[in-house]
Amino acid sequence: TAAPTPTPPRGFDAVAEEVLGDGPLTETAEGAELLTEPLSRINEDVRAGRIDAAAERADRTLTEASAVLGEHHAEVLHLRELRAYIAYLADDPVHAFRLSLDLARSRRRARDGEAAYGNVLSAATAWRAVRDPEEGLRLGRDLIELWTDLTAEPGPAADDPRPLESARARMVRLTDRAARAAAQA
Repeated sequence: TAAPTPTPPRGFDAVAEEVLGDGPLTETAEGAELLTEPLSRINEDVRAGRIDAAAERADRTLTEASAVLGEHHAEVLHLRELRAYIAYLADDPVHAFRLSLDLARSRRRARDGEAAYGNVLSAATAWRAVRDPEEGLRLGRDLIELWTDLTAEPGPAADDPRPLESARARMVRLTDRAARAAAQA
């Protein structure tokens, strides 16, 4: 029998592979012209551990690319994914979560279930790094609402319900932790 086809990297794993790899940095010709040099520098900063510098450069590049290409251009969305990953590396999981979940919503509206699911997985990764149970519950409600919507539509979220079940189980644990913390206060 043939070996099963491996699941392609999604979420932050896919972004990390791009940052660490030597593949093309952009997705379109206009993106290549505008973004190859700044993306190279951002990736260099990330690889060298200069996360603050990478964040500043990514913010600047994102602002410029949005102005030139528009908020919903493929390159701008790609940059927003990179920015979320950098926030995660900078130990700012709440910012990484919000960026990723906003991207997932945007991509769902554009009917790109594959990309939306990748962004939901990134948001879930960031969410698991949030240590405050109350904050985790607030963020988790938003995550699970969107994730549940994605599982009701054809696509990769519907094909693999286990990660969503795991997120729901984390919500139960967070509820317990929040209740214990409130009782001790």
